[in-house]
Amino acid sequence: MRRFLLAAVLCAASPVLAQAQAVTVEQPWARATTASAKVGGAFMTLKGGAAPDRLISATSPVAGAVEVHQTVNDKGVMKMQPVAELPIEAGKTVELKPGGYHIMLMDLKRPLNAGETFPITLHFARAGDITATVVVGAPGAGGAMHNMHQGHTAPPKP
Repeated sequence: MRRFLLAAVLCAASPVLAQAQAVTVEQPWARATTASAKVGGAFMTLKGGAAPDRLISATSPVAGAVEVHQTVNDKGVMKMQPVAELPIEAGKTVELKPGGYHIMLMDLKRPLNAGETFPITLHFARAGDITATVVVGAPGAGGAMHNMHQGHTAPPKP
């Protein structure tokens, strides 16, 4: 009987324990695009869990293709290039921001309008799929503000 109770408690607790050990996604945001834009970017903070992980891809219904990119300085010329996977160290934070690592939304299916939200699903090697709600800010938005958290609908202030 004790083994049965212990097994039942462990099974009930395992999703909570797994969640505590997984990567967390904070403050996902994007800049608004023009009506004719075919590309956009999504930015956020990824916090590593108890074990290292890797962001291996992403998907979103607003784009035909989604890639993890990095901005690099190639002999004085800034270029964006795809990244096969983005390592997330245990307990460390990786900021996806303009001018650094970011998510490229390519072949946009519609404009991204300030004040709206859209889902993005991040595919991690260990944590699996994590879907976050991206808040669209003004076209020149520089980043998420202090009170923006996953699920909030207020756009970032420029």
